[in-house]
Amino acid sequence: MEAQRTTITGAAAEDAAAPSVAARVQAVAALAASHAAAVDEAARFPDEAFAEARRQRLLSIMVPSALGGEGASLGQVVDVCYALGQACASTAMIYAMHSIKIGCLLRHARGRPAIEGVLRRVASEQLLLASSTTEGQGGGNVRSSEAPVQHEAGKIHLERRASVISYGLAADGIVTTARRSADAAATDQVLLVFLKPNYTLEPLAGFTWDTLGMRGTCSNGFTLRATGTPDNILPDPYEQIHAQTMVPFAHLTWGAVWTGIAAAATAQAQAFLRHAARQASGQLPPGAPHLTQALSSLRTLRGVIASALKSYERAMSDRQALTSLEFQSMITLTKVQASELAVATVLNATRALGLAGYRNDGPFSVGRLLRDVLSAPIMINNDRILANLATQSLMTAVPGTLSG
Repeated sequence: MEAQRTTITGAAAEDAAAPSVAARVQAVAALAASHAAAVDEAARFPDEAFAEARRQRLLSIMVPSALGGEGASLGQVVDVCYALGQACASTAMIYAMHSIKIGCLLRHARGRPAIEGVLRRVASEQLLLASSTTEGQGGGNVRSSEAPVQHEAGKIHLERRASVISYGLAADGIVTTARRSADAAATDQVLLVFLKPNYTLEPLAGFTWDTLGMRGTCSNGFTLRATGTPDNILPDPYEQIHAQTMVPFAHLTWGAVWTGIAAAATAQAQAFLRHAARQASGQLPPGAPHLTQALSSLRTLRGVIASALKSYERAMSDRQALTSLEFQSMITLTKVQASELAVATVLNATRALGLAGYRNDGPFSVGRLLRDVLSAPIMINNDRILANLATQSLMTAVPGTLSG
Protein backbone atom coordinates (compact mmCIF):
# COMPACT_ATOMS: atom_id res chain seq x y z
CA MET A 1 0.00 0.00 0.00
CA GLU A 2 1.25 3.47 -0.83
CA ALA A 3 0.66 4.74 2.70
CA GLN A 4 3.09 2.14 4.02
CA ARG A 5 5.86 3.20 1.61
CA THR A 6 5.71 6.90 2.36
CA THR A 7 7.08 8.77 5.35
CA ILE A 8 6.07 11.97 7.05
CA THR A 9 9.45 13.65 6.81
CA GLY A 10 11.01 12.17 3.67
CA ALA A 11 14.09 11.37 5.78
CA ALA A 12 14.48 7.95 4.21
CA ALA A 13 15.32 9.53 0.86
CA GLU A 14 17.84 11.96 2.36
CA ASP A 15 19.74 9.97 4.99
CA ALA A 16 22.08 7.18 3.95
CA ALA A 17 21.44 5.33 7.22
CA ALA A 18 17.66 5.46 6.85
CA PRO A 19 17.13 2.53 4.42
CA SER A 20 18.62 0.14 7.00
CA VAL A 21 16.42 1.58 9.73
CA ALA A 22 13.42 1.51 7.39
CA ALA A 23 13.92 -2.16 6.60
CA ARG A 24 14.15 -3.01 10.28
CA VAL A 25 11.05 -0.99 11.03
CA GLN A 26 9.11 -2.83 8.33
CA ALA A 27 10.10 -6.15 9.92
CA VAL A 28 8.69 -4.97 13.25
CA ALA A 29 5.61 -3.47 11.60
CA ALA A 30 4.83 -6.71 9.77
CA LEU A 31 4.96 -8.70 13.00
CA ALA A 32 2.98 -6.04 14.88
CA ALA A 33 0.26 -6.09 12.21
CA SER A 34 -0.07 -9.87 12.36
CA HIS A 35 -0.71 -9.75 16.12
CA ALA A 36 -2.61 -6.45 16.34
CA ALA A 37 -6.08 -8.03 16.50
CA ALA A 38 -5.03 -10.43 19.26
CA VAL A 39 -3.38 -7.60 21.23
CA ASP A 40 -6.56 -5.54 20.91
CA GLU A 41 -8.91 -8.38 21.81
CA ALA A 42 -7.03 -9.40 24.95
CA ALA A 43 -5.89 -5.86 25.90
CA ARG A 44 -2.40 -7.27 26.32
CA PHE A 45 1.08 -5.91 25.79
CA PRO A 46 2.35 -6.47 22.20
CA ASP A 47 5.07 -8.89 23.26
CA GLU A 48 5.81 -10.18 19.76
CA ALA A 49 6.31 -6.73 18.26
CA PHE A 50 8.67 -5.62 21.03
CA ALA A 51 10.64 -8.83 20.95
CA GLU A 52 11.26 -8.05 17.29
CA ALA A 53 11.94 -4.36 18.04
CA ARG A 54 14.64 -5.47 20.47
CA ARG A 55 16.05 -7.91 17.93
CA GLN A 56 16.15 -5.09 15.36
CA ARG A 57 17.69 -2.75 17.99
CA LEU A 58 15.04 -0.11 17.43
CA LEU A 59 14.79 0.91 21.09
CA SER A 60 18.12 2.70 20.98
CA ILE A 61 18.31 4.23 17.52
CA MET A 62 18.22 7.77 18.96
CA VAL A 63 21.01 7.10 21.48
CA PRO A 64 24.33 8.58 20.22
CA SER A 65 26.87 6.16 18.76
CA ALA A 66 29.29 7.10 21.56
CA LEU A 67 26.83 5.51 23.99
CA GLY A 68 26.15 2.46 21.83
CA GLY A 69 23.23 3.70 19.72
CA GLU A 70 22.90 5.02 16.20
CA GLY A 71 22.34 8.73 16.68
CA ALA A 72 19.08 8.76 14.71
CA SER A 73 17.29 12.07 14.33
CA LEU A 74 13.91 12.90 15.76
CA GLY A 75 12.63 12.93 12.18
CA GLN A 76 13.62 9.28 11.78
CA VAL A 77 11.87 8.39 15.04
CA VAL A 78 8.74 10.22 13.86
CA ASP A 79 8.78 8.10 10.71
CA VAL A 80 9.13 4.93 12.81
CA CYS A 81 6.03 5.95 14.77
CA TYR A 82 4.17 6.61 11.51
CA ALA A 83 5.08 3.19 10.09
CA LEU A 84 4.18 1.35 13.29
CA GLY A 85 0.94 3.35 13.57
CA GLN A 86 -0.22 1.80 10.30
CA ALA A 87 0.41 -1.69 11.71
CA CYS A 88 -0.63 -1.61 15.39
CA ALA A 89 -1.53 1.61 17.18
CA SER A 90 -0.68 0.24 20.62
CA THR A 91 2.79 -0.84 19.50
CA ALA A 92 3.33 2.56 17.90
CA MET A 93 2.15 4.52 20.95
CA ILE A 94 4.36 2.50 23.28
CA TYR A 95 7.33 3.12 21.00
CA ALA A 96 6.47 6.83 20.92
CA MET A 97 6.28 7.08 24.72
CA HIS A 98 9.60 5.25 25.08
CA SER A 99 11.17 7.64 22.56
CA ILE A 100 9.90 10.68 24.48
CA LYS A 101 11.70 9.42 27.59
CA ILE A 102 14.89 8.75 25.62
CA GLY A 103 14.71 12.28 24.22
CA CYS A 104 14.40 13.78 27.71
CA LEU A 105 17.38 11.81 29.01
CA LEU A 106 19.49 12.70 25.98
CA ARG A 107 18.75 16.40 26.00
CA HIS A 108 18.90 17.01 29.74
CA ALA A 109 21.57 14.65 31.13
CA ARG A 110 24.20 17.40 30.79
CA GLY A 111 26.98 14.83 30.92
CA ARG A 112 25.83 13.23 34.15
CA PRO A 113 27.50 9.77 34.19
CA ALA A 114 24.56 7.99 35.84
CA ILE A 115 22.10 9.18 33.20
CA GLU A 116 24.51 8.35 30.39
CA GLY A 117 24.88 4.93 32.03
CA VAL A 118 21.15 4.39 31.67
CA LEU A 119 21.37 5.28 27.99
CA ARG A 120 24.27 2.86 27.53
CA ARG A 121 22.14 0.11 29.06
CA VAL A 122 19.20 1.02 26.83
CA ALA A 123 21.51 0.50 23.86
CA SER A 124 23.28 -2.64 25.06
CA GLU A 125 20.23 -4.37 26.59
CA GLN A 126 17.46 -2.78 24.50
CA LEU A 127 15.65 -1.61 27.62
CA LEU A 128 12.10 -0.26 27.32
CA LEU A 129 11.34 2.87 29.34
CA ALA A 130 7.87 3.78 30.59
CA SER A 131 6.54 7.13 31.75
CA SER A 132 4.83 8.19 34.97
CA THR A 133 3.69 11.81 34.78
CA THR A 134 0.10 11.64 36.05
CA GLU A 135 -0.94 10.95 39.60
CA GLY A 136 -3.65 11.30 42.22
CA GLN A 137 -6.25 13.99 41.84
CA GLY A 138 -4.18 16.00 39.38
CA GLY A 139 -5.10 13.70 36.54
CA GLY A 140 -3.82 15.09 33.25
CA ASN A 141 -2.07 18.11 34.80
CA VAL A 142 1.50 16.94 34.29
CA ARG A 143 2.87 20.27 35.53
CA SER A 144 1.87 19.51 39.10
CA SER A 145 3.16 16.73 41.35
CA GLU A 146 1.89 15.55 44.72
CA ALA A 147 4.60 13.05 45.67
CA PRO A 148 7.93 14.54 46.83
CA VAL A 149 11.44 13.19 46.56
CA GLN A 150 12.57 12.23 50.07
CA HIS A 151 16.30 12.61 50.83
CA GLU A 152 17.85 10.50 53.58
CA ALA A 153 21.48 9.58 54.27
CA GLY A 154 22.60 10.10 50.69
CA LYS A 155 19.68 8.12 49.28
CA ILE A 156 16.43 9.22 47.70
CA HIS A 157 13.02 7.62 48.08
CA LEU A 158 9.82 8.20 46.14
CA GLU A 159 6.33 6.85 46.70
CA ARG A 160 3.92 7.97 44.02
CA ARG A 161 0.28 7.05 43.46
CA ALA A 162 0.24 7.05 39.67
CA SER A 163 -3.22 6.93 38.10
CA VAL A 164 -1.64 5.78 34.81
CA ILE A 165 1.64 4.08 33.96
CA SER A 166 1.33 2.78 30.42
CA TYR A 167 2.89 -0.68 29.91
CA GLY A 168 4.41 -0.33 33.39
CA LEU A 169 4.67 -4.05 34.10
CA ALA A 170 6.37 -4.70 30.74
CA ALA A 171 8.90 -1.88 31.05
CA ASP A 172 12.52 -2.15 32.18
CA GLY A 173 12.62 1.34 33.63
CA ILE A 174 10.41 4.21 34.73
CA VAL A 175 10.93 7.92 34.04
CA THR A 176 8.81 9.90 36.46
CA THR A 177 8.08 13.41 37.66
CA ALA A 178 7.99 14.36 41.35
CA ARG A 179 8.08 17.37 43.62
CA ARG A 180 11.67 18.42 44.23
CA SER A 181 11.30 17.98 48.01
CA ALA A 182 8.67 17.77 50.72
CA ASP A 183 8.62 21.54 51.20
CA ALA A 184 8.63 22.40 47.45
CA ALA A 185 5.64 23.74 45.56
CA ALA A 186 3.62 21.29 43.47
CA THR A 187 4.97 22.90 40.30
CA ASP A 188 8.62 22.73 41.47
CA GLN A 189 9.26 19.40 39.81
CA VAL A 190 12.16 17.17 38.85
CA LEU A 191 12.41 14.26 36.44
CA LEU A 192 13.90 10.99 37.68
CA VAL A 193 14.82 7.68 36.05
CA PHE A 194 14.79 4.31 37.82
CA LEU A 195 15.67 0.90 36.42
CA LYS A 196 14.58 -2.46 37.76
CA PRO A 197 15.08 -3.68 40.47
CA ASN A 198 15.16 -0.24 42.10
CA TYR A 199 11.38 0.19 42.09
CA THR A 200 8.18 -1.74 42.65
CA LEU A 201 4.72 -1.31 41.16
CA GLU A 202 1.65 -2.14 43.23
CA PRO A 203 -1.61 -2.11 41.22
CA LEU A 204 -4.16 0.46 42.39
CA ALA A 205 -7.47 -1.04 43.38
CA GLY A 206 -10.22 -0.18 40.91
CA PHE A 207 -7.82 1.06 38.21
CA THR A 208 -8.08 -1.34 35.28
CA TRP A 209 -7.50 -0.86 31.55
CA ASP A 210 -10.62 -1.97 29.69
CA THR A 211 -10.98 0.71 27.05
CA LEU A 212 -12.48 1.31 23.64
CA GLY A 213 -9.12 1.51 21.88
CA MET A 214 -5.35 1.61 22.46
CA ARG A 215 -5.95 -1.50 24.51
CA GLY A 216 -2.45 -2.91 24.16
CA THR A 217 -0.85 0.03 25.95
CA CYS A 218 -2.01 -1.54 29.25
CA SER A 219 -2.25 1.84 30.97
CA ASN A 220 -3.11 0.74 34.49
CA GLY A 221 -2.67 2.62 37.74
CA PHE A 222 0.05 1.76 40.27
CA THR A 223 1.69 2.89 43.44
CA LEU A 224 5.31 3.42 42.41
CA ARG A 225 7.90 2.97 45.16
CA ALA A 226 11.48 3.71 44.14
CA THR A 227 14.85 4.04 45.85
CA GLY A 228 18.06 5.43 44.44
CA THR A 229 20.59 8.21 44.75
CA PRO A 230 20.47 11.90 43.75
CA ASP A 231 22.15 10.78 40.50
CA ASN A 232 18.76 9.39 39.44
CA ILE A 233 17.51 12.99 39.17
CA LEU A 234 18.05 14.83 35.89
CA PRO A 235 19.97 18.07 36.55
CA ASP A 236 17.60 20.36 34.63
CA PRO A 237 14.34 21.39 36.33
CA TYR A 238 11.27 19.67 34.93
CA GLU A 239 9.76 23.01 33.93
CA GLN A 240 12.59 23.34 31.42
CA ILE A 241 12.45 19.69 30.30
CA HIS A 242 8.70 19.93 29.81
CA ALA A 243 8.82 22.97 27.54
CA GLN A 244 11.99 22.16 25.61
CA THR A 245 11.66 18.41 25.10
CA MET A 246 8.73 16.58 26.68
CA VAL A 247 5.92 18.49 24.95
CA PRO A 248 7.55 18.77 21.48
CA PHE A 249 8.62 15.11 21.43
CA ALA A 250 5.22 13.97 22.68
CA HIS A 251 3.15 15.95 20.24
CA LEU A 252 5.31 15.04 17.26
CA THR A 253 5.58 11.30 17.99
CA TRP A 254 1.96 10.95 19.10
CA GLY A 255 0.90 12.90 16.02
CA ALA A 256 2.91 10.52 13.85
CA VAL A 257 1.15 7.53 15.44
CA TRP A 258 -2.28 9.05 14.78
CA THR A 259 -1.23 9.91 11.23
CA GLY A 260 -0.23 6.28 10.73
CA ILE A 261 -3.67 5.13 11.91
CA ALA A 262 -5.30 7.59 9.53
CA ALA A 263 -3.10 6.40 6.66
CA ALA A 264 -4.01 2.77 7.33
CA ALA A 265 -7.74 3.56 7.31
CA THR A 266 -7.40 5.58 4.10
CA ALA A 267 -5.51 2.74 2.44
CA GLN A 268 -8.26 0.34 3.46
CA ALA A 269 -10.89 2.59 1.90
CA GLN A 270 -8.87 2.94 -1.28
CA ALA A 271 -8.37 -0.82 -1.57
CA PHE A 272 -12.07 -1.45 -1.02
CA LEU A 273 -13.18 1.08 -3.63
CA ARG A 274 -10.76 -0.36 -6.20
CA HIS A 275 -12.11 -3.84 -5.45
CA ALA A 276 -15.73 -2.66 -5.64
CA ALA A 277 -15.12 -0.84 -8.94
CA ARG A 278 -13.62 -3.97 -10.49
CA GLN A 279 -16.63 -5.97 -9.36
CA ALA A 280 -19.09 -3.43 -10.81
CA SER A 281 -17.49 -2.77 -14.20
CA GLY A 282 -15.91 0.47 -13.04
CA GLN A 283 -18.88 1.91 -11.17
CA LEU A 284 -17.88 3.34 -7.82
CA PRO A 285 -19.91 2.84 -4.63
CA PRO A 286 -21.83 5.85 -3.25
CA GLY A 287 -19.23 6.42 -0.52
CA ALA A 288 -16.41 7.08 -3.00
CA PRO A 289 -16.36 10.88 -2.55
CA HIS A 290 -15.42 10.36 1.10
CA LEU A 291 -12.15 8.80 0.01
CA THR A 292 -11.24 12.11 -1.61
CA GLN A 293 -11.94 13.85 1.70
CA ALA A 294 -9.89 11.26 3.60
CA LEU A 295 -6.93 11.71 1.26
CA SER A 296 -7.21 15.49 1.55
CA SER A 297 -7.30 15.51 5.35
CA LEU A 298 -4.48 12.94 5.49
CA ARG A 299 -2.36 15.21 3.29
CA THR A 300 -3.08 18.13 5.62
CA LEU A 301 -2.33 16.00 8.67
CA ARG A 302 1.05 14.89 7.33
CA GLY A 303 1.83 18.51 6.53
CA VAL A 304 0.98 19.63 10.08
CA ILE A 305 3.40 17.11 11.59
CA ALA A 306 6.15 17.77 9.04
CA SER A 307 5.88 21.55 9.49
CA ALA A 308 5.92 21.34 13.30
CA LEU A 309 8.92 19.00 13.16
CA LYS A 310 10.88 21.44 10.99
CA SER A 311 10.03 24.30 13.35
CA TYR A 312 11.20 22.31 16.34
CA GLU A 313 14.42 21.19 14.64
CA ARG A 314 15.24 24.82 13.86
CA ALA A 315 14.69 25.84 17.48
CA MET A 316 16.06 22.78 19.33
CA SER A 317 19.29 24.43 20.45
CA ASP A 318 17.80 27.87 21.07
CA ARG A 319 16.32 28.03 24.58
CA GLN A 320 14.81 31.45 23.98
CA ALA A 321 13.06 30.29 20.83
CA LEU A 322 11.78 27.12 22.50
CA THR A 323 10.23 29.00 25.39
CA SER A 324 8.72 31.75 23.24
CA LEU A 325 4.96 32.18 23.32
CA GLU A 326 4.78 31.64 19.56
CA PHE A 327 6.61 28.30 19.60
CA GLN A 328 4.87 26.93 22.68
CA SER A 329 1.46 27.80 21.26
CA MET A 330 2.33 26.23 17.92
CA ILE A 331 3.68 22.95 19.30
CA THR A 332 0.81 22.64 21.78
CA LEU A 333 -1.83 23.27 19.12
CA THR A 334 -0.10 20.72 16.89
CA LYS A 335 -1.49 18.07 19.23
CA VAL A 336 -5.02 19.47 18.91
CA GLN A 337 -4.82 19.78 15.13
CA ALA A 338 -3.27 16.36 14.60
CA SER A 339 -5.73 14.53 16.83
CA GLU A 340 -8.79 16.18 15.32
CA LEU A 341 -7.56 15.68 11.74
CA ALA A 342 -6.73 12.04 12.41
CA VAL A 343 -10.23 11.36 13.71
CA ALA A 344 -11.78 13.18 10.75
CA THR A 345 -9.64 11.20 8.30
CA VAL A 346 -10.62 7.83 9.76
CA LEU A 347 -14.28 8.82 9.87
CA ASN A 348 -14.14 9.81 6.19
CA ALA A 349 -12.46 6.51 5.36
CA THR A 350 -15.18 4.67 7.28
CA ARG A 351 -17.89 6.44 5.31
CA ALA A 352 -16.09 5.59 2.08
CA LEU A 353 -16.07 1.94 3.12
CA GLY A 354 -19.66 1.86 4.30
CA LEU A 355 -20.76 -1.42 5.85
CA ALA A 356 -17.56 -3.13 4.68
CA GLY A 357 -15.58 -0.92 7.05
CA TYR A 358 -18.16 -0.86 9.82
CA ARG A 359 -18.22 -4.64 10.16
CA ASN A 360 -15.65 -6.28 12.42
CA ASP A 361 -15.53 -9.57 10.50
CA GLY A 362 -14.53 -8.50 7.01
CA PRO A 363 -11.22 -7.90 5.23
CA PHE A 364 -11.86 -4.14 4.97
CA SER A 365 -12.85 -3.52 8.60
CA VAL A 366 -11.56 -0.32 10.19
CA GLY A 367 -13.23 -0.90 13.55
CA ARG A 368 -9.98 -1.20 15.49
CA LEU A 369 -8.47 1.80 13.71
CA LEU A 370 -11.51 3.92 14.53
CA ARG A 371 -11.50 2.88 18.17
CA ASP A 372 -7.78 3.55 18.49
CA VAL A 373 -7.86 6.98 16.87
CA LEU A 374 -10.72 8.15 19.09
CA SER A 375 -8.20 8.20 21.94
CA ALA A 376 -6.30 11.02 20.23
CA PRO A 377 -8.39 14.01 21.39
CA ILE A 378 -8.58 12.51 24.90
CA MET A 379 -4.86 11.93 25.56
CA ILE A 380 -4.16 15.20 27.37
CA ASN A 381 -7.67 16.34 26.63
CA ASN A 382 -7.99 18.86 23.81
CA ASP A 383 -10.48 20.87 25.86
CA ARG A 384 -7.88 21.25 28.63
CA ILE A 385 -5.27 22.37 26.10
CA LEU A 386 -7.55 24.92 24.45
CA ALA A 387 -8.67 26.28 27.83
CA ASN A 388 -5.05 26.69 28.93
CA LEU A 389 -4.25 28.58 25.72
CA ALA A 390 -7.27 30.86 25.87
CA THR A 391 -5.44 33.73 27.59
CA GLN A 392 -2.42 33.39 25.30
CA SER A 393 -4.75 33.56 22.31
CA LEU A 394 -5.84 37.03 23.37
CA MET A 395 -2.23 38.19 23.15
CA THR A 396 -1.40 36.48 19.84
CA ALA A 397 -1.35 38.83 16.86
CA VAL A 398 -3.40 37.84 13.84
CA PRO A 399 -1.00 37.70 10.84
CA GLY A 400 -1.43 40.56 8.39
CA THR A 401 -0.07 38.65 5.40
CA LEU A 402 -0.18 35.07 4.14
CA SER A 403 3.61 34.72 4.45
CA GLY A 404 3.85 36.40 7.86
